[in-house]
Amino acid sequence: MAARRKKKATRSRKPAELIISKSRTKGAVKRCNVGGEFYEALDGAVRDMIKSAEARAIGNKRKTLKAVDL
Repeated sequence: MAARRKKKATRSRKPAELIISKSRTKGAVKRCNVGGEFYEALDGAVRDMIKSAEARAIGNKRKTLKAVDL
């Protein structure tokens, strides 16, 4: 019987957990359907907004994010 070769483990990146809620996003949309890729794109946009707001707050020597940072 031939020995089986172990397959090399492929690096499968675990997708980051969404910080947005799919059900609340879908509930906020009134007249359209929501495609699956929309959630990931929205999550990315929100993460970018948070990152830039954080940079602005730090630039203003604050540790608290405020609405003006958006």
